[in-house]
Amino acid sequence: MSLSEMFTSLIFILCSVIAPLLTDEEALLPAPQNISILSTNMKHFLTWSPVTVPGETVRYSVEFQGEYERDYANEIWIPISECSLIIVTQCNVTDDISATVPYNLRVRANLGSRGSKWSTLKVLFNRITTFLTPPVMEVSADGYHLLVKLENLGPAFQFHIFYWRKGQESWVHKKTVKEISSVVHLDTMEAGAEYCVKAQTYVEAINRSSNFSQTHCVRGPDGGRSIWMMTVMVSFVGFVVGVLALPFLAWKMSQIFQYSCCPVVVLPDTLVISLSSLLFLGCCIFRGRKRLSE
Repeated sequence: MSLSEMFTSLIFILCSVIAPLLTDEEALLPAPQNISILSTNMKHFLTWSPVTVPGETVRYSVEFQGEYERDYANEIWIPISECSLIIVTQCNVTDDISATVPYNLRVRANLGSRGSKWSTLKVLFNRITTFLTPPVMEVSADGYHLLVKLENLGPAFQFHIFYWRKGQESWVHKKTVKEISSVVHLDTMEAGAEYCVKAQTYVEAINRSSNFSQTHCVRGPDGGRSIWMMTVMVSFVGFVVGVLALPFLAWKMSQIFQYSCCPVVVLPDTLVISLSSLLFLGCCIFRGRKRLSE
């Protein structure tokens, strides 16, 4: 073998060993797999399978592309700052999916200065496909008031509430709640009647509603028992008032009868005869009788 042939063989061996180390470093770091979107109640999360490198911590970066970027901005990709070089295998993209249009998302793995190829969603995501769950609610009766308490899912959600008196399913009432307070008053119940309630969530931005929740029924208070209890309470209060007021009324009546039957009359001063006047008058009468007898 000539010297030139030996040199050529040596160069070939070196290239065979060194070339994989110098070219396509990204192939050393696998790209994330199983890219998918989990979307429930307008909360969107991009997820993927982890990239494992023994003894190393792999980080991930996520970017998105909306309809505008894809069709009018040269197909640029926008990084999601909250999901840059993260170590978890999911990214909350809810704030970035701000319109009801198709979105594309991609993720890559990073290890030091090396990065994998981008892995992209196989199907564009539109938030109109989000899964809406029926609302969690509590139905109660406060006296004759029919009340319902709903979970607060955020400002984008409204609730359609349907309620009816049991046995009168053809007369279903509907109430739409846009702002959730602690308790929503639906109606005033009839005594002893049972009322049923069901509800569904509604998102105006995507014009979609969830399935209905389970039907919850409550019974109003018994009217006859309430009237009986009220009568007992009024009678008891009347008895107590009567016991406390009876002595005063007796004293007042005695005063009235006393002054009505035997009034005390105060004579004027001109009609008042003193003791001396009576003695003088008696002496005069005695002397007059004596003179007549003589």
